Amino acid sequence: MRILPKLSSRHTDHRNYPPGIAYMDGQYLPIHEAKLSVLDYGFLHSDATYDVAHVWGGAFFKLGDHLDRFSRGMDALHMSIPYTKAQIIEILHNCVALSKLKNAYVEFICTRGTSPNFSRDPRDAENRFIAFAIPFGSVASKEQLECGLHLAITDVVRIPPSSVDPTVKNYHWLDMVKGLYAAYERGADTATLIDLNGNVSEGPGFNIFSITNGVVSTPDVSVLLGITRQTIFDICEELEVRCHAQDITVDKLKTADEVFITSTAGGVMPVTRIDERPIASGNIGPLSKRIMHAYWQLHNEGKHRDPVEY
Repeated sequence: MRILPKLSSRHTDHRNYPPGIAYMDGQYLPIHEAKLSVLDYGFLHSDATYDVAHVWGGAFFKLGDHLDRFSRGMDALHMSIPYTKAQIIEILHNCVALSKLKNAYVEFICTRGTSPNFSRDPRDAENRFIAFAIPFGSVASKEQLECGLHLAITDVVRIPPSSVDPTVKNYHWLDMVKGLYAAYERGADTATLIDLNGNVSEGPGFNIFSITNGVVSTPDVSVLLGITRQTIFDICEELEVRCHAQDITVDKLKTADEVFITSTAGGVMPVTRIDERPIASGNIGPLSKRIMHAYWQLHNEGKHRDPVEY
């Protein structure tokens, strides 16, 4: 028997995992103990759907919207789990309460699961539910939120909707990862992909918005219908600012007055450079600032808050 090299502590030391709590197979456990079978089709085939909510100041934000999207995703993929919506809410609250995190990133997942005889027929698999809570993490760092992100528009084409429905959250991210490496090679912070027509699509975990002459626009095809994305429409309505979904060409994005991206992981995040060129003055624009402020103000409104009992 050949002796294998010793594994690095990076792969074996639980201290290299973030603090957090997971729920799997009917029990709560430390995040570093949450394990997925190598035979799970969620791992082998990326056959899964998921959603991510966040807890801010001890309360979930728009949890109901995330759960509704999660349910629609499972229906679209012919998946089911033995939990009601109320039971899922209880599990998610428990993960956060046990973790003692006041600001948390909370993910809940349904994988295709496994079948007893490793059948290739997805109908033979028993679907599996997993949830976890870890510290809140943002797509953008504190410095990037204050100064703006540097975005690269890559020539990587987003997986077309005719192949994988982008409105169902999924783990098909190899196009996103390819885009990220292309962006890093240009010295950018993150990337956006294009659709089959060469228009702007979305980036790794975020939607993108442009502002031109006071009008807010966001791509309407080949994108996830983000919960934060919809929140921007709601905010713009309150601010009496026109906001619509439409095709956005690469040139239109580069010549916009302001640009920002949105995600549950980070909220509203400004972009001040695209492909090494500044957007307008190179500073965060006034309307972006108003929208960012309004977004975080919504976290104080009772109708959007679902407090956690620690």
